[in-house]
Amino acid sequence: MFFSSDEVNQILGLINWNNLDKDQLNFKGVSIDSRTLLSEDLFVAIEGNNFDGHNFLEEVFNKNIKAVVISKRYINLVPNNCAYWAVTDTLGAFHKLVLLRRRKLNIPVIAITGSVGKTTTKEIMREILKSYGKIKVSEKNFNNEIGVGLTINSCQEEDKVLVLEMGMRGKGQIEILSKCSEPTLAVITNIGSSHIGLLGSKDEISKAKLEITKYLNPNGTLIIPYECNYLESNLKNFWSGKVIRVKLFTSAQENLITNMPNGIIIGIYDVSTNTIKIEDKCFEINLRGKHNASNFLLAYAASKELKINYEKYTKFNFKRIEGRNNIIHTKKITLFDETYNASPESIKACIDVLVQYPGKHYMVLGSMRELGAYTLKLHCEIIDYIKKKGIDGLVILCEFDLEVQIKNNCTLSEKIKFLNDIDEVSKLINSWIDMGDCLLIKGSRSWELERLIPLIN
Repeated sequence: MFFSSDEVNQILGLINWNNLDKDQLNFKGVSIDSRTLLSEDLFVAIEGNNFDGHNFLEEVFNKNIKAVVISKRYINLVPNNCAYWAVTDTLGAFHKLVLLRRRKLNIPVIAITGSVGKTTTKEIMREILKSYGKIKVSEKNFNNEIGVGLTINSCQEEDKVLVLEMGMRGKGQIEILSKCSEPTLAVITNIGSSHIGLLGSKDEISKAKLEITKYLNPNGTLIIPYECNYLESNLKNFWSGKVIRVKLFTSAQENLITNMPNGIIIGIYDVSTNTIKIEDKCFEINLRGKHNASNFLLAYAASKELKINYEKYTKFNFKRIEGRNNIIHTKKITLFDETYNASPESIKACIDVLVQYPGKHYMVLGSMRELGAYTLKLHCEIIDYIKKKGIDGLVILCEFDLEVQIKNNCTLSEKIKFLNDIDEVSKLINSWIDMGDCLLIKGSRSWELERLIPLIN
């Protein structure tokens, strides 16, 4: 899937031949990494917050590449045997090149965002879309302004559908990702409290998530949860095209379905069998919890738009991602590894799964970050939820200042212990747990709570 220097000229301005013959150049891909750069790639020297691609230009030029995209400030570094485009914003140039590549892809592009559940929904999509053909999916945490671009650029001619995860840290970021990917289907999993400290309210978070529709194909589809007031109140200002809404009930709530309006895709989740009934089909999945059933329902709605046939596919064993939905059965305990990250909504969902298992229930909670002025309020709400669920022991790992605030504002019990140093956690937990017990470990990414797992007896 080559593109030419003439095509690049149209989006970045004219190439500087630097004393070379003015023949057209063809490029197989775009690279921002000198370590994996191939001779047929166009190298873009991106300037980021923590790195600068211009620092590796000597290594790049040693690989005999045909051309580079660099900042105008570094023209003097380009040797005479290499052509170049000089721009004011190399990251912006990278996005333009990504869009050029995306427009050469004649395939559906599914974009997924939301406060929680993005990665799990993406992995569910990977599995249930297999019958569609070869699937290209965002790997690892390639969900930002660089990772999404790299995923699009890595698509091959044999790929039949592209699934992108889109994260954000503030306003305008998802719009950038939407612009360079031009999705045909967009999924918003939910609106929660993640990033509320940065954006100020769930209403503002919903507006940031709805940026995904900014460059959604006008004939495309937006898939959202039914009765999400934050999305519904802002939707008309962002999107006037097709919308599919989904709603999940538990089997104990089936009597409520008769009151639902037409056109909603309804799922019925049976906690005891971990099955989901959708329309005339019943699916068995390996990921437990109502939150994962909701993720499956959203993925099902997207797959329905692609006309996936489920006659032979009703039982799914989805890939478990390290730090998410990872249940480890040891000889002594059942350990729930949810160490990747934490928000109030995801913590409650994990607790709901924990208490379904027999035995005593213990928990390590690393404090949640990025909550701003809501930090104390939301931590107290989580503690109340944990007490309500009857957890047998809770270790809260947090900063000392937050510990003081919680102790002054929350009703605590002897079952709740505070620590400020992660190195002390395993010793306390190991003194608590016994044969047949269950332990949930969850906290913000910055705590790196996965370090605890090898230390638990």
